[in-house]
Amino acid sequence: MQTIISIAVLTVLASAFLVVLFFGRTRVIGTIPTKTFAFVAILFTSGLDVGLIMFPMTEFPVYESEAAYGFANPLAIEFGFWGFLIWVFYFLTTTYFCLIEPKLQLFQIPWIKFLNNTIIIGTCAFTGFLFLSYLPSYIEGISELTKYSLVALVVFCAVFSSTDVSYVKKLSIASTWAFFALIFAMYWISDMGLSGFIATSANLGEYFTNIHKFVMPITDYHQFYLFWWFAWSIMIGQFVSRFTSDLSTLQLLLALTILPSIPIAVWFTVLYYFHTNSIEIVGVMKGAMVVVGIIFVINSLDSLTRLYTDNLNISVARLGMSRYVVLNWTLIYSLILMFQFTPLKIEWIGLVVIFLYIVIYFNLIQKRKTLLNPQVASNSREK
Repeated sequence: MQTIISIAVLTVLASAFLVVLFFGRTRVIGTIPTKTFAFVAILFTSGLDVGLIMFPMTEFPVYESEAAYGFANPLAIEFGFWGFLIWVFYFLTTTYFCLIEPKLQLFQIPWIKFLNNTIIIGTCAFTGFLFLSYLPSYIEGISELTKYSLVALVVFCAVFSSTDVSYVKKLSIASTWAFFALIFAMYWISDMGLSGFIATSANLGEYFTNIHKFVMPITDYHQFYLFWWFAWSIMIGQFVSRFTSDLSTLQLLLALTILPSIPIAVWFTVLYYFHTNSIEIVGVMKGAMVVVGIIFVINSLDSLTRLYTDNLNISVARLGMSRYVVLNWTLIYSLILMFQFTPLKIEWIGLVVIFLYIVIYFNLIQKRKTLLNPQVASNSREK
C-alpha cells in the first residue's frame, strides 16, 4: 500500500509539472464560469469536510508525542496533511476535466462511467458515515436517536441543496464567510493578539523547509490522509472544473494551491495557539465549530450528489422535486447505515481511484497525437 501511494503521489506531482510546462498559458474555462472568489469557495467547501474544523485539536498531541513527526512542529505537520502540496491533486484533475476529457470522453465509456459514479456515491455515503461515527466526540452526550436524526437532516439538506446548482454556489460562499467569522471569533477570544498570531504562524515555516518529506507517507495515519485525498481528487476535479473562470493553467495552479491554503494556515495557527496555551474550547465556541463543521459536511455532500445525479441524468427536471429528494436521500442515508456493517475503508476507494488514474494515463499515451492537436479542447483557448 505504501509503495502504491508513494508512486501515485510522485506521478501526480510530475504530471502537474508537465501540465504547467506544456499548457501553462492555455486558458481554462468551465461550463459555468464563476468569479475567482466563488470558484475558490466552491472548491474549498466541496473538497473539505468537518475534519478540517475538528481534527487538529486531537491531532496536535499525537504529532507532539510520536517520534516519526519529530522533524517538524505539530502546526507544520497538520498543515502538511491539509494544505498547499496536496491541493495539486485537485489542480491536476480540474485541468484534466477542462482540457483533456472534452476530447477523450473517457468518462462517457459505460464501465468507466459506472465505476466513477459508484465511487462518487460510495464516497458520499462514506463521508456521511464518518460524520455519524465522530458525532459523539463533537457533541458530548448526544443520544443515539439525536445522532441518527441529525445525520438524516444533514443528508436531507445536502440533497435539497443539490437540486439547483445556484444553491450549491450560494451555500459554498455563505459557509466560507461563516468559516472566516469562526476564525475571527476564535482569534478574538484567544487574546493572542497580532504578536501572538505572528509568533505562532512562524511555526508554519518548518512545513516549507521539510515539504519533500510530505510526499511519501510518514506514518500509516499520513498514508490514510493521502488515500483520502486521492479518493476525492477525481470527483472534486470533475465538479469544480465546471466553475473555473478564465484563468491560465499556471494561474489555476497558483489559485488552487495558495488560495485555499491561506485560510487553512490561519485556522490551524489560531487552533495551535489554543493548544500550546492550554486554552479549552467550550460552550458557544465549541458549538460554533460544530455548526460550521456540519455546514462543511452539507457542502461536500451536495456537491457530490449534484455530480452523480448529473452524470446519471436523474435530475429534478426528469424526476420532479419530490421524487428526486426522496430517491437520493434514501440512497445516501441507507448506504450510510450499511457502512456500519461493512469493513469498507477509504484506502480501498483511493485504490480504485488510482486505478482510474492508470486508465487515464494509458489513454493519454495511446491518443497522444490527438491531444497534441492545437485545438486542445472546445472549452479552452490559447492566450
